[in-house]
Amino acid sequence: MHNLQEGRKQLLKEICDNDKESISKGKRNLEDLSDSELENLVVDDKHGIIYCYIPKVACTNWKRVMYVLKHGEPYQDPSSIYDQYVHGLGNLCLLSSYPRIERKANLKHYTKFLFVRDPFVRLISAFRDKFEDSKNDYYYNPLSQHIQRLYDHPPYPPRITFYNFIQYLLDPQTEQNLPFNPHWRQMHRLCHPCLIQYDFIGHQETLQEDAEQLLNTLKLQNDIKFPPSYVNITTPEYLSGWFRKVPLVERMKLYKLYETDFKLFGYRKPDELLDG
Repeated sequence: MHNLQEGRKQLLKEICDNDKESISKGKRNLEDLSDSELENLVVDDKHGIIYCYIPKVACTNWKRVMYVLKHGEPYQDPSSIYDQYVHGLGNLCLLSSYPRIERKANLKHYTKFLFVRDPFVRLISAFRDKFEDSKNDYYYNPLSQHIQRLYDHPPYPPRITFYNFIQYLLDPQTEQNLPFNPHWRQMHRLCHPCLIQYDFIGHQETLQEDAEQLLNTLKLQNDIKFPPSYVNITTPEYLSGWFRKVPLVERMKLYKLYETDFKLFGYRKPDELLDG
């Protein structure tokens, strides 16, 4: 596992060294990042930890861990913490709330980690959660309506297809109006791995093993039990099922949109979807 971590970090470093300014959109150092670009970094001063959370990559459970650590001993069981507590504003300390000089010191001295996921699988997970799960109708219904007006004839109630969602992501107008929603924003744009040197890079695909290793690294293995997660098995057949109705041209454009994430975090190019 140690060698796996070193391999992930080395790959990231090599790609960043070759193309840092392009990946970071011209930003050369931490001082160039705005407050809003640091709002995914959660800080625990007591244990000297910074976690960059990426929606749809076990972030609820890692936020539960950060919440429990913030509240100190005796540590609660992270599994017992309600989702609302960890996603609510003000319940976790964000790096963006610190004065700039403290941010720099924390990023230098604290242990920094993030968890990533196959970019296309993450997109499918975001689509299912935000557009197929009825509990999100209140917030995402207007977006569904907007997407359907643009790319489809709206039925009632509005229900968009995965292909409609891809059309929306690929439309140049989408990001001209607003940055991508964090649930489908590229992972490197949320966590800036070419500007922030992470000490640990976990993968959703090896979540339980990586979580165990990280808690050992932080010397918290006897205090914190990472909440169990369902086994995430993603086969090429699973991906091809979702992409069946997405034309090849759009699949290739979508890969280009998320290519940096694929490369930085060591995910293989899904050739079976892109070769026609």
